[in-house]
Amino acid sequence: MIDQALLDSVERIAREAGDAIMAVYAREFSVEEKEDKSPLTEADKAAHDIIMRGLQGLSLQLPILSEEDIDGFAGADSDGRYWLVDPLDGTKEFIKRNGEFTVNIALIEHGKPILGVVTAPALETAYVAAEGLGAFKVEADGQRHVIHVAGQPDANAAWRVVGSRSHPSPDLAAWLETLGEHEMLPMGSSLKLCLIAEGKADVYPRLGPTCLWDTGAAHAVVLQAGGRVETLVGQPLNYANPSEKLNPYFVVWGQA
Repeated sequence: MIDQALLDSVERIAREAGDAIMAVYAREFSVEEKEDKSPLTEADKAAHDIIMRGLQGLSLQLPILSEEDIDGFAGADSDGRYWLVDPLDGTKEFIKRNGEFTVNIALIEHGKPILGVVTAPALETAYVAAEGLGAFKVEADGQRHVIHVAGQPDANAAWRVVGSRSHPSPDLAAWLETLGEHEMLPMGSSLKLCLIAEGKADVYPRLGPTCLWDTGAAHAVVLQAGGRVETLVGQPLNYANPSEKLNPYFVVWGQA
């Protein structure tokens, strides 16, 4: 089912959404507030529309769960498959204009992300991965590089810990104390997981709220790069029950 042609198609869709986002980014735009108080811009809406049309045009027809159309999702298909989409992850970073926002598209099968595309349109960078194909970083010039996690740091080295720019967690300090010597690398959106996947950071503890669509695509990249994403009790982060939109607290490890 998964082949290079499918991965390329999903990347193309994500890049088209990114182009629409950048068109809004280049001018003044309005910001609305959702019921949960999170921000929403016209860029979120434009990217959502492009991704929905693109995925619906693929030969692989699957249900789509998008952050911007939760009510339109009727559940996974009979094989436990669905597309999981965040049209614009890091809307707060988008509003701040710091470039650290992403487009995220994942293919879920039996609760596991088996394909993921993360594009960072302002940074002109993408991360793509699929089972059987591996994980890659795509540079601004189109060059593709195989990426892999760094593995556990040396005994005398400080852990490189990636953290959120916009969502500090009161539980994080206690967790870091148990980790030991470390340095913090702030980053927005799903790029935090991608830093783990490409070996630029060692661990990302997320002790705060996230939704399925925030993590699915980058989770696939981490898995194919040799890392893991686990709950605090050591179970793989799972997407099998999309009616439960919130993820538990989790940790992304740059090691198998």
